[in-house]
Amino acid sequence: MNKTPEVEAWFSELHHPLEPAMRRVRDFILGADPRMTELVQYGTVQFTYKSGLCSFVQVKDKKRVSLMFNAAGRIPGEYPHLEGKSVKYMRFADLGEVEERADELRAITVAWCNHR
Repeated sequence: MNKTPEVEAWFSELHHPLEPAMRRVRDFILGADPRMTELVQYGTVQFTYKSGLCSFVQVKDKKRVSLMFNAAGRIPGEYPHLEGKSVKYMRFADLGEVEERADELRAITVAWCNHR
């Protein structure tokens, strides 16, 4: 996995009650394809391969984790938990929801890397 010290530092300063869920999202995305990388940009974590796939947004919301996919319309395939039209979101209320959607997160990541 391509975990970076920069993102580790971001997590260490976060102090979010759903941090374990966010870290698990990170594990699934980075573990899905060795081409996927991470960085801190615009004050949040972004997952990229050639260009941005998704990033954590609305991190001040302590009740859920929100992952924003800017280019979701260019990701091949159908994904039932992506919400929205052109910009799509996947939201998680807890670690259990992250675990339930692990295969979907992996599939999205692989599709993005193969498409790019």
